[in-house]
Amino acid sequence: MALLEVLKYPDPRLKKRADEVIRVDGGVDGEIKKLVSDMVDTMYFEKGIGLAANQVGSDKRVIVLDVPEARRQERYGDITEEKRHKKGGNLIVFVNPVVVEASGELKNEEGCLSVPGVTSEVKRASSIVVRGLDLEGVELEIRAEGLLAVAIQHEMDHIDGKLFIDRLSRIKRDIIKRKLKKSVGAL
Repeated sequence: MALLEVLKYPDPRLKKRADEVIRVDGGVDGEIKKLVSDMVDTMYFEKGIGLAANQVGSDKRVIVLDVPEARRQERYGDITEEKRHKKGGNLIVFVNPVVVEASGELKNEEGCLSVPGVTSEVKRASSIVVRGLDLEGVELEIRAEGLLAVAIQHEMDHIDGKLFIDRLSRIKRDIIKRKLKKSVGAL
């Protein structure tokens, strides 16, 4: 188990768009598999429900999520009740994820491991279809709704160099950013 440092706002690496992962022999290389393993350990240690690679200093388009009570339909079918309630039972790893369909709208209170102590209501699509690769380089497509859809969009924003606070009104965002910069300066 290797825990990684979670970057905090205003670290400039959080604003950089991540690079696509190149397939190696049909799958992803050992470096990416190790990164994913360390990201999962870090996400659980930090008690998060999602983590993007650039939050831990990597420039790769990789996200991991484990959303409690998540119901999703994927190439393997529905998750069983028994599996849904275990830590890791809802673990999703996406390499190079892309939203291919989005519909509806919902507002949800969001927070972030990279913006500690701040939450705010953010508007996102309520239902999405996401396509990407798993760790074996096999295409993975899932339909997600509710909290899972929100979490995926949140993590995908990270690999695009955006934080949830970037989706807030300018006034609210500026107040939060000033507060965060002030608290960082006080350390």
